[in-house]
Amino acid sequence: MEHLLEYVGSVHIYLGPYRGNPIALYLKRTNAGCQIGPKAYPWNDVEGTGETPNKAAADFEEKWKTKGLSADMYSGPSWEGGIKPEKPAPPKPPAAPKPAVAAAVSVPDGQPVNPPSSSPSADTAPAPASALAAQPTDKSD
Repeated sequence: MEHLLEYVGSVHIYLGPYRGNPIALYLKRTNAGCQIGPKAYPWNDVEGTGETPNKAAADFEEKWKTKGLSADMYSGPSWEGGIKPEKPAPPKPPAAPKPAVAAAVSVPDGQPVNPPSSSPSADTAPAPASALAAQPTDKSD
């Protein structure tokens, strides 16, 4: 069975200082997906394809820009109804690698590698209160 064409929008071409007639864009739905393109010669070779009409519209716009017309020679495409060109999502940035704690410790050559301890060392521990009280006081007069 032949698939019916649906009107979905238009593109205007400027011929010198004059605005030309609009070129109709048609949607053709098939089992494989959707196709959007004009039926007017010489632009009928530009055809956007995609799974949905919105993806086909985005593909058509990308192909239309490479047709060889400068941006000031045409306006549009102007889409009718609910068609909004669906651009592909930008790629996600790669996740930052987690640094390894043991491998990140740098030690000068010739010194042993000691992992950091969770208990305080004896050098930095405060003196007990009884040791402070046992110090002799100066009683010379």
